[in-house]
Amino acid sequence: MKIKLIRHTSVDVPKGICYGQTDVPLKETFPEEAAITRKCIAQEVFDQVFTSPLSRCTKLADYCGYPGAIRDDRLKELDFGAWEMQPFDRIADPRMQEWFDDYLNVPTTGGESFMMQYRRVSAFIDEMKRRGYKHIAVFAHGGVLVCAQIYAGLLKPEDAFSSIPPYGAVIQIEI
Repeated sequence: MKIKLIRHTSVDVPKGICYGQTDVPLKETFPEEAAITRKCIAQEVFDQVFTSPLSRCTKLADYCGYPGAIRDDRLKELDFGAWEMQPFDRIADPRMQEWFDDYLNVPTTGGESFMMQYRRVSAFIDEMKRRGYKHIAVFAHGGVLVCAQIYAGLLKPEDAFSSIPPYGAVIQIEI
């Protein structure tokens, strides 16, 4: 199965803000960025198209010609829980260092660990395989794209946060 992974375009959030599953706006450069992404997938024919339900992904899916993309909660970004919409350098949670030391396994306060996100993305991919799809598109977030690449054996979990693809990136994996 081929999966075309498409990351949303640039968000209009100050640098250093922890935004995870918060539904944040896109930058005003959306039309220019989205046009580049759309051109990258214009010749593709997909069995099905899926998207995170967060607007930064659904808006790109719509722009690229897939207003009927199936929304799936498993494609949401990492849930940062109580840390959402706070500057990383101002989060006063004593668990912050514990999470930085082992983000793979330690969940954020009120949120999830990277491996929890990986398990939900893996469950999504497993279901797509069971359904027999040959070629799908997924409009999602940096963390989801990384999880899918780990699933495909292209990245190691310990390299997750250093491997986040750029906004608007289009990556193909084969499962």
